[in-house]
Amino acid sequence: MNRQTTGFVPLTLSELDTLTQQLSRLLGTQHPPVIIPGEAILGIEAVAAGIAAPGRTILNIVTGPYGSLFGEWLTRGGATVAEVKVPFDQVVTVEEVAAAIELHQPVAISLVQAEVVTGGSNPAEEIFKLARRHDLITVTDSVSAVGGEALSVDEWAVDFAVMGAQKALAGPNGISAVSISPRGWAFLESNERAPRNSILSLLDLQRSPDGAAQLRVPPNIPVLEARALIEALEAVAEEGLSQVIQRHERAAASAVAGISELGLAPWQKDSRHYSTLTTTIRVDEQPLLLIKQPIGIVAPGDGELFGQLLRMNHFGTNASRESVEAAVQTLARLLKLDAEPAVQAVRQVWGEAE
Repeated sequence: MNRQTTGFVPLTLSELDTLTQQLSRLLGTQHPPVIIPGEAILGIEAVAAGIAAPGRTILNIVTGPYGSLFGEWLTRGGATVAEVKVPFDQVVTVEEVAAAIELHQPVAISLVQAEVVTGGSNPAEEIFKLARRHDLITVTDSVSAVGGEALSVDEWAVDFAVMGAQKALAGPNGISAVSISPRGWAFLESNERAPRNSILSLLDLQRSPDGAAQLRVPPNIPVLEARALIEALEAVAEEGLSQVIQRHERAAASAVAGISELGLAPWQKDSRHYSTLTTTIRVDEQPLLLIKQPIGIVAPGDGELFGQLLRMNHFGTNASRESVEAAVQTLARLLKLDAEPAVQAVRQVWGEAE
């Protein structure tokens, strides 16, 4: 049997330049981000490996499982890790962070901006303002946040910002990026323990320090994923980043209205810090909601959060009225309740947001 072969077309320098510019605009930085050949967890671990070293005290904010994991990686690299940890149904306060800075005198601070697993959103901009006053290196896991809430890397003076595309941006999960400031690069270069010749080496991915144009496409960039990300970012630009964020805010507000009509309570305690990407639902007293597998965009809690919460994952293309309505209908069916009042609550809030 004859098979027609179209051939594999390598990524071009023009495409790489387009992607780099798209990422810079998205993150609000004039410094070209490093493209990571894999899911964003690779970039997060690479940052931890690059900045951790004996003699460095790093303040790590823990408001969910990913913050805990980042702290473990910092400890593995020899850093002294001081934690600000709160219950996972809360986010950290600026006052708690300020007190920890005074107590531990760190050289760097790290946090997860948007906790998609717990449904909370940390006050990142205010924390970075505080960090600037203390001249701290700043690190943010913004994998879930980008596209769902604001992030302005240069304006907020963020030294390391890790982003992924598979959440609010509705893009591929096989490629990601790390924005690194000039201060961030200097912090990496001053670390003798920073990986080299390793999948975790950010220094090996650094562009020419003099800003010269790249002469070839790095061979480790996944071509199909890069093209898929270009398309996703084109779609975001066409809709408008502010409109994408507003759509996520609308989905979150209508989801909260819908679950409230069903007599359910959000897992997160402070309504000022609800995530725009997921609405988490307290289920410890709702045995009918103890599902084991996702149903549409409704999913059980991960790991230690199983049996404590459900997640309504209204991000990306699911940041829509139709998806939120379907989710509250699922919840109503599990609870054996009439879904119509909850659906009407969703529509009322969605309409008010228009």
